[in-house]
Amino acid sequence: MAEVKSDIEIARAAKKKPIQEIGARIGIPTEHLLPYGHDKAKVSAEFIKSVKGNKDGKLILVTAINPTPAGEGKTTTTVGLGDGLNRIGKKAIICIREASLGPNFGVKGGAAGGGLAQVVPMEDMNLHFTGDFHAITTAHNLLSALIDNHIYWGNELGIDTRRVAWRRVMDMNDRALREIICSLGGVANGYPREAGFDITVASEVMAILCLATDLKDLEKRLGDIIVAYRRDKSPVYARDLKADGAMAVLLKDAMQPNLVQTLENNPAFVHGGPFANIAHGCNSVVATTTALKLANYVVTEAGFGADLGAEKFFDIKCRKAGLKPSAAVIVATVRAMKMNGGIKKEDLGKENIEAVKKGCLNLGRHIENVKQFGVPAVVAINHFTTDTEAEIQAMKDFVKAQGAEAILCKHWAQGSAGIEDLAKKVVEIAESGASQFSPLYPDEMPLFEKVNTIVKRIYRGDEAIADKSIRDQLHAWEQAGYGNLPVCMAKTQYSFSTDPNLRGAPTGHTVPVREVRLSAGAGFVVIICGEVMTMPGLPKAPSSEKIFLNEQGQIEGLF
Repeated sequence: MAEVKSDIEIARAAKKKPIQEIGARIGIPTEHLLPYGHDKAKVSAEFIKSVKGNKDGKLILVTAINPTPAGEGKTTTTVGLGDGLNRIGKKAIICIREASLGPNFGVKGGAAGGGLAQVVPMEDMNLHFTGDFHAITTAHNLLSALIDNHIYWGNELGIDTRRVAWRRVMDMNDRALREIICSLGGVANGYPREAGFDITVASEVMAILCLATDLKDLEKRLGDIIVAYRRDKSPVYARDLKADGAMAVLLKDAMQPNLVQTLENNPAFVHGGPFANIAHGCNSVVATTTALKLANYVVTEAGFGADLGAEKFFDIKCRKAGLKPSAAVIVATVRAMKMNGGIKKEDLGKENIEAVKKGCLNLGRHIENVKQFGVPAVVAINHFTTDTEAEIQAMKDFVKAQGAEAILCKHWAQGSAGIEDLAKKVVEIAESGASQFSPLYPDEMPLFEKVNTIVKRIYRGDEAIADKSIRDQLHAWEQAGYGNLPVCMAKTQYSFSTDPNLRGAPTGHTVPVREVRLSAGAGFVVIICGEVMTMPGLPKAPSSEKIFLNEQGQIEGLF
């Protein structure tokens, strides 16, 4: 048997084309590409503005079951499907998120796909890339510095230092910084107060960058950020500190989508990167809407399982950007079905049809949930060599009984040739016009009712529970004119419940709301549930221990 190459070895051997060639294929002239080396470039704001009148292509969402340690391969399938659509003669562009450094050096590894379905340059994408995350981190922390500086120089705005809502961020998992005391050290350093850090991907600035339509909209949204409250509980905005202009300047280049390519030299936009378990989990609106003007098909993904990523894609991104998806692909694996069926990771290589059938309940719930939004769904079975024919057939039979179709995909090992069947099915669904997309709840529904709607209809729980103080806070925001905003659920990605160990398709659970945060600039209310952290920690043996430079100066161990 031939030795299987690692993802990084495959990426390193890629026959990349100059990025100007990739841009030319989708109609972007060289003068509108700002190159970062030979294989990646930013697309100019002028060009994006120039194609706004073009007809839109069809939008395809790739989502998944709840993630398991067995792996699902959502990004791999997104990349593979984009390649597959191009292979069957469609003009397709892939739109995915940028990778956060925290998980890369923590537990997850990279986020550029895998096997023969990857976006390259893989190492760059999983490290500093074009500096977007650094710009977001810096803009966010400029605002933090301006708040404490304003208080230091006399606090003209009357900020109540006990009610500063704006935290700091960094793009690394560091649990020690979740809760801190800042401004210690006497008069010269300001007024001591409690503060804390979130990871950059949970920053409201990240969400704003991903939801803004252009630089003007970006600056307005930055100005709308509520940073603190006065003693009378009236809000203090970023624009009150005159922070919005300087923050927009720092984000000017970061607002431009990044163009790269797949291993098969097909175009991909990689832009923005909010997590789906603590933020809204989708790539930027600018990248997606621009791609729709340049291609017949745009394949995009939303983070983690459909209970988080797809729900937020539909209820936040599509609602805000006026997008209408034509189809959804739900990625699942035989291995993950067995894990959901109660099998341990070390036993996944053995055939167990009963465990597959039992675990399929998780997949079935995601199919039902996607259909609730009026979007037709197809299941992609991401193939592993240990899968048996009987196990694959059990999955196909289950999905058929749900009124959908499951298609075996071998893009990891075969590239676009292994995913043609799925590409053809996606085209068939998209061309049929069967999608009748609508969000789960109306804008005018009260905030806590929106939370309960998601809990009951998507998580299949009995209800959301929250202290009176949290309900009062939501009511106060409604009174202040924020009641029409969608809600962004922050919850464990591993389960429909808030218990990460409760796999499958649980019912009858309650969803405790621990905290609520108003993201007035982004335009949603964050609902933090259970034990989920907005600043992750590192595992006992972080991935960073295996990442190093070899004797040739090449990166090893990064995925």
